[in-house]
Amino acid sequence: MLALPGHFGLLAVAGTEPVGFALGRAVADEAEVLTLAVHPDARRTGLGRALMQALAEEARGRGAVELFLEVAAANAPARALYDALGAVQAGRRRAYYPDGDDALVLRLALSRPGAAAGG
Repeated sequence: MLALPGHFGLLAVAGTEPVGFALGRAVADEAEVLTLAVHPDARRTGLGRALMQALAEEARGRGAVELFLEVAAANAPARALYDALGAVQAGRRRAYYPDGDDALVLRLALSRPGAAAGG
């Protein structure tokens, strides 16, 4: 997947052990979080936030001004992270997951490269 145009990945390690990763893609002025994962032992340490911020920065550097992602409506910890980063709901996919849960489509505005913060 990483060989495809516009795709990129980030890996977080503790010592020599992988503890989290994020995959994304950027096309034109939009980017998408394909997946974000943090090892259970590394959760609630700020690693998910750091990976999301790094992914957003990479997408911004590739020219994206918006970042989209999907999250299960019932995934309260992930939703709290995305809310704290400023993501807003852009849509909903009903019964999207095999367990019947809805997927929320979230949008995070990214500033243009070189733009002032917040813009």
